Amino acid sequence: MIQIDLELDTSGLNCPLPLLRLKKALHGMQSGQIIRVIATDPASVLDFGVFMEQTGHSILRQSEETGAFLYLIRKK
Repeated sequence: MIQIDLELDTSGLNCPLPLLRLKKALHGMQSGQIIRVIATDPASVLDFGVFMEQTGHSILRQSEETGAFLYLIRKK
């Protein structure tokens, strides 16, 4: 089981707000910590993927449940 250090719910927010909230949350976290993000914006799939490639953070798990996109992200 993965220990989640922070949870961020961006439900109802549209691009670019979920990504901006994620960036802000990651800034306050320590290396290796894990954040769980809930997003309803389909654009988050592409936005988060590109952001991870550019910054070196890792998406450990990505899934979709009842219209929500769930991410587990480890800060580099």
